[in-house]
Amino acid sequence: MVLTLIGLRPDLEPVRDQILGSSSVPSLDDVFARLLRISSTQTLLFDSTSDSSVLVSQTSSRGGRSGTRGRGQRPHCTYCNKLGHTRDRCYQLHGRPPRTAHVAQSSDSPLPQPPSSSASQASVASVAQPGNASACLTHTSFLGPWILDSGASDHLSGNKDLFSSITTTSALPNVTLANGSQTVAKGIGLAFPLPSLPLTSVLYTPECPFNLISISKITRTLNCSITFSDKFVTLQDRSTGKTIGIGRESQGLYHLTSDSSPAVCISTDAPLLIHNRLGHPSLSKFQKMVPRFSTLSSLPCESCQLGKHTRVSFPKRLNNRAKSPFELVHTDVWGPCRTASTLGFQYFVTFIDDYSRCTWLFLMKNRAELFSIFQKFYAEIQTQFNISIRVLRSDNAREYFSAPFTSFMSHHGILHQSSCAHTPQQNGVAERKNRHLVETARTILLHSNVPFRFWGDTVLTACYLINRMPSSVLHDQIPHSLLFPDQPLYFLPPRVFGCTCFVHILTPGQDKLSAKAMKCLFVGYSRLQKGYRCYSLETHRYFISADVTFFEDSPFFATTSESLPVSEVLPIPIVSPPDAMPPRPLQVYHRCPLVVAPLPFAEAPADSLPIPSASPAPALPSPNDLPIAVRKGIRSTRNPHPIYNFLSYH
Repeated sequence: MVLTLIGLRPDLEPVRDQILGSSSVPSLDDVFARLLRISSTQTLLFDSTSDSSVLVSQTSSRGGRSGTRGRGQRPHCTYCNKLGHTRDRCYQLHGRPPRTAHVAQSSDSPLPQPPSSSASQASVASVAQPGNASACLTHTSFLGPWILDSGASDHLSGNKDLFSSITTTSALPNVTLANGSQTVAKGIGLAFPLPSLPLTSVLYTPECPFNLISISKITRTLNCSITFSDKFVTLQDRSTGKTIGIGRESQGLYHLTSDSSPAVCISTDAPLLIHNRLGHPSLSKFQKMVPRFSTLSSLPCESCQLGKHTRVSFPKRLNNRAKSPFELVHTDVWGPCRTASTLGFQYFVTFIDDYSRCTWLFLMKNRAELFSIFQKFYAEIQTQFNISIRVLRSDNAREYFSAPFTSFMSHHGILHQSSCAHTPQQNGVAERKNRHLVETARTILLHSNVPFRFWGDTVLTACYLINRMPSSVLHDQIPHSLLFPDQPLYFLPPRVFGCTCFVHILTPGQDKLSAKAMKCLFVGYSRLQKGYRCYSLETHRYFISADVTFFEDSPFFATTSESLPVSEVLPIPIVSPPDAMPPRPLQVYHRCPLVVAPLPFAEAPADSLPIPSASPAPALPSPNDLPIAVRKGIRSTRNPHPIYNFLSYH
C-alpha cells in the first residue's frame, strides 16, 4: 500500500499524507475506494466537460470572499442534511478533494455543456496559490462503453472484447431490441465495466449496437442503490455506503465513466517505470495494483529475469504410452550402495518396458558391467519375444555413452534418447521406478530386521513382486500378465521375506542320525528355477530348493540389534590387526659415577651449627650409581636453625 501511495500524482500528496497519518491503517481496498471518490469529486468540482479551460482564482486575502453569493434559498444536501451544497457535491459522500479550500468559481464563467461523444474530455484548471504563480491541474475523464438502462431486463453487449469469459449454450433467451426486432443471444458471460463492478450473466448479442447495464438486475445482484441527478449517476453499496461506480449524462444517456479506475489516480507513466517504483512485483500483482495495465501480457524487465528466473515447469506426461512391447525402454543405474551385498554388489541397473511397465533388474559390482548386461538383455528380448528394441531412454551417465555401447546401438539401429543435464524428470519413468524399488526394499528390510548386506536379495524380491502387482498407469492391469498372458502369475506361493525356513538336505552320504533339514533365511525367488532362494548363515551359502518349510511368523532376526550391526550401518574399511609380537625386555641404562669435589665451607659459630648425632649415619649409595629406570628423585631438606639463638628477650 505504501508503494501505491508513493506512485500518486503530486496533486494527491495531501491525500497520501492524510492516509499515512491516520490512527488506524486502512486496507488497500479502502485506499482505492477513497482515491476513486476523490477522482470523481475532482470531476464534479471542475466540471471538466468542455474543451476550454475554466479559470479558477484564489485571493491572497484571508478576510475577503471572492465572487458573489446569491441571496435566494440556500441549497440543501439530502445526504448529510446540511445547507450550502447539494448531494452531488457532498464531501461526506464523495470525499474532500485536495487543495480546494477557499476556491470560488467566477460567477461569469460559462455554464458547462454535456459532452458530444464518448471520447475523452480534458479540462485544465488554473489554480493560483497565495503569493505564487498560477499552476495548471489537468484531469481527464472517460465515458465508458456501458450505458445504464432502466428498461433493460438483462445485461446486453454486442462487443465480444468486453467479456472476460463467455460460454455458448443451446438454451439462450430471445432478445427484443429497442427498435422492436428480435434476435437470439449468442452466448452468456462475465464482464467488468469497472474493477469493483462485476456483471454476471451478460448476454452476448452481436446485433445490439449498445452495451446495456440493467438497473433492476444490478441492484439485485450487487445489493446497491443508484442515485440519478441531471448530470451524474452514482452507484453505492447499501451495506457499506461505498461508491462502487459513477456515471455521467451524455445526449440523454447515462454512461458509466472509467475515470473511477485507480490507474487515473496513481500515475500515467509507462508501465515499466511504475513496475520499478513498486519494487518489481509479479505481473499478476502489478495488474491488480494498476488495473489499467490488465491487458499486458508480459513486462520486459531484465532485472526480474536476472533476479527471479526459475526453471520451466515440467508438463505432466500425457497418455502417450508405447503401442507395442519394447518400442521404448527406460533405463537407469542406481548406486553405489555404502554397504556391499553378500556377493559384493554395489549397483543395480533397471530396464523398464514402456508398454507393459515390466521391469528387469540386474545387480552390478561396478558400472563397467553395464554394457555386457545390456548385450545379454538385448539378446534375451530378441530371442524370447522376437522383437528388437527401438528406442532406449537414459540419463547422461558416462556408461551409456562409452564407445562400445554407442557402437552397439548404432549397429542395431537403436535410437538412444538422453535427458538434458540436471534434468532427471525427462527420464522420470526410470527414476520413479527406482524410487519404488528402493522404498519397497527398505520397508521389507525394516520389517524383517534383516541386515543391510542383504539389500541385493531384497531389491530382486521387490522387483519380482512389483511386476506382479496392478499398476495405475496401466489402468490396474498387471505388467507380467501383459507380457506373459499364458503364464500363471506365481509359480510358487509368495512367502514373507526374512522369515525362518528349513531346507531339506539332499546331499548323499549323510549320517543316519544327523539333521535332515538346515535352518536358513528366506531371501527371495529364483528367476530361472522353480524354487525358493535361501541363505545359510552357518555355511554362508545360497540354496535354491522347492522342499522348504517356512515359519512366516518367526523372523530369522528377532531383534533389531542383531540385524543392524554398527559395522554395516556405518561401513568402515576393515584393517587386519598386526601380528602379535613378544614384549621386549626392559632395558636398563647405567650412568658412570661422577666424582664430585667437596665444596669449601665457611666457618660458622659453634652455637649456630646443628649438633651431630652420636651414631654415624649409614652410607647411602650415590643416586648417580642407580639405574635410570629405577632411580627416583630425592627431596633435599635442610635442618632449620634454632630460632632461639637469634632472639633476645632483654
